Amino acid sequence: MIQFTPWDKVYYFDSNGIDLKKGDKVVVKTEMGMEIGDVVGFLDSSEKSGCQCPNKDKGGCPHKEFNEKERKPILRIVNSADLGKIPNQKEKEKALVYCKKLIKKYELSMKLVDVHFSFEGARITFAFIADSRVDFRDLVKDLTRHFNASIRLQQIGIRDEARMMGDFGHCGKPLCCRGHLKNLESITSEMAELQQCAHRGSERISGMCGRLMCCLAYEQKGYEELESKMPPIGAKVNVDGKRGEIVRHHTLKQTVDVKFQGEKNGDGNTIAEVDLNRNKK
Repeated sequence: MIQFTPWDKVYYFDSNGIDLKKGDKVVVKTEMGMEIGDVVGFLDSSEKSGCQCPNKDKGGCPHKEFNEKERKPILRIVNSADLGKIPNQKEKEKALVYCKKLIKKYELSMKLVDVHFSFEGARITFAFIADSRVDFRDLVKDLTRHFNASIRLQQIGIRDEARMMGDFGHCGKPLCCRGHLKNLESITSEMAELQQCAHRGSERISGMCGRLMCCLAYEQKGYEELESKMPPIGAKVNVDGKRGEIVRHHTLKQTVDVKFQGEKNGDGNTIAEVDLNRNKK
């Protein structure tokens, strides 16, 4: 698994018999030319034989590219000569400063985040964030003329920026996207509702990027399995000889709130929490 920039996705290459470890820099040939990338992980035998991802049928499988495209071989681990062809941090900062000046000149509503030089500098990619579509044709022309290279502007999301910049989550640990989480799944409000934490407010279930926390996906499958064992809300049930209606689930506890109609001369409806497993004990 190779990654060329912190804000780009992971690509899959054949190790080509080279003894690699996580963190190695390697030279590969892509459809857009030669690149130097970082080894960020390896596929295990089960993933190589066929993806078993829980999100495979939902279009969220991170190994889709591995399964559908033929992997290209890694050419070699980088050597000192290869490293000499990579622009240093000072050159990158200089390129960013120049690009920012042009953005200001053309009054473009975009935030420049990072720059990536391809191997040997034939192509330069500027990563940016914008709330809407940006017409950067004049910007590209000026950059092409100045750097005498193929210029590419890539719009990234705010989650990608958080991954690149790094920070600490509510748990006190470094952001997952900065560490082990290489593929950002789609996190939906339905996940928070199923895990019964949506009521905590958006601030408590959102990450440093302002989007719903990626860790909501970690236990989603478990919640779905528990939820599938519970009768639907609105179902009519008998509890100790009384007829009631299920109005709420407590998924982790495997209990439900049941509403009972009040007696004719009673004080109204009553709600009781019922353990679904009480007859199994």
